[in-house]
Amino acid sequence: MSTLPPDWAKEIAEQELAASLPRRWAHSQGVARQAVRLAPTLGSDTALLSAAAVLHDVGYAPRLAGTGFHPLDGARFLRDSHGADERLTRLVANHSSALLEAEERGLRHLLELEFPLIEDQVLVDALVYCDMTTAPDGEPTSSEQRVAEIVGRYGGDSMVGRFIRRAEPLIHAAVVRTEERAAVAGVQPR
Repeated sequence: MSTLPPDWAKEIAEQELAASLPRRWAHSQGVARQAVRLAPTLGSDTALLSAAAVLHDVGYAPRLAGTGFHPLDGARFLRDSHGADERLTRLVANHSSALLEAEERGLRHLLELEFPLIEDQVLVDALVYCDMTTAPDGEPTSSEQRVAEIVGRYGGDSMVGRFIRRAEPLIHAAVVRTEERAAVAGVQPR
């Protein structure tokens, strides 16, 4: 089993995030580590999850911030500049209930049109799990602590605060489903 995301994905994420957003890069590396832990639950989708995990926040890179909505900006960058696989771009575009944030920003229709939600619930849940059980510094955390940290950082009345509170039940449910799948596969809790 590989201990790192596919080299090309890691290189792209590092190039875009390491210097300009080192904390975001630390988070992305932690999300990738969580993906490696889940490998026994994913079979042939292990490499896809690893790539999506390390790249999920690439749209935060200042030079890529076209709309200011990082899931959409990141997915467009991966599609347009790297010819990335459609499943990968759709995962990046829709990670962690991004449709709800897109709705807050008036971008839901655009996101759905360009990057329809991937229908593989196991894969979607796994990426939510990886993202929402990793703190900004890359260390493991609980989804409850992660949501509280996001609300605290952005403020409850901010666009992100409103979105994350709406997404919270979906996030926790995805984490529970993933932990149940992991337990069946013999994967130890974080």
